[in-house]
Amino acid sequence: MEVVNLFPLFLSLKVATIATVCALVVGLPISYYLSRSNDKISDILDSLFTLPIVLPPTVLGYYLLVLLGRSSPIGRWLEEAFGILIVFTPTGAVVAAFVVALPFFVKTARAAFASIDEQLLNAARVLGRSEWDIFFTVVIPLSWRSIASATTLVFARALGDFGTTLMVAGSIPNETMTMPIAIYDALLAGNKKMANILVIIMTSVSVVLLYTMKRLEKRMMRGENDALRRH
Repeated sequence: MEVVNLFPLFLSLKVATIATVCALVVGLPISYYLSRSNDKISDILDSLFTLPIVLPPTVLGYYLLVLLGRSSPIGRWLEEAFGILIVFTPTGAVVAAFVVALPFFVKTARAAFASIDEQLLNAARVLGRSEWDIFFTVVIPLSWRSIASATTLVFARALGDFGTTLMVAGSIPNETMTMPIAIYDALLAGNKKMANILVIIMTSVSVVLLYTMKRLEKRMMRGENDALRRH
């Protein structure tokens, strides 16, 4: 019986989780800014954040290699100042998944923020609320469903990324080989049995995780509705 190495699965879950948290932290303020601005700067930023969706994964991976490689100014500074290596490391896999998945969060969250009535925000300002207070006590509660859906979408996208991760992190066994790359390597080696096993595992885990997240979202919605009925 062929032994299945589950390291790629655990690495994929770890990478997707970290990338999702980063997308949530970075994407929320960006999405809110884009939803409330109509100047040229916001249009340029919106185009830049949309770019990873339309660029081929190899092109996006190439840009990341040029930007963060050891010979680049940023890559050299990170290595010399903090001892951080990006390319061909698990950190590179996180960076690749984050860059690929962030646009999906920004697009969804921006649409949710843009749908909030401006009069509600102005009323909060009249009451003396700060912008940060308004963001966390008015904006987030009104759009949490869309944010939850965006987070689920980001996790799924980060979990399944292949091309950009392969370019930036490589396919080093037991170090940077995520599940999609492991499946590709198994097919490349002609090991269809292993590829089938890995595909089944990946599909099963993805379905279970997405189902669980959807159930948690619905439970939160029921709790919110029950609280509204009690009031």
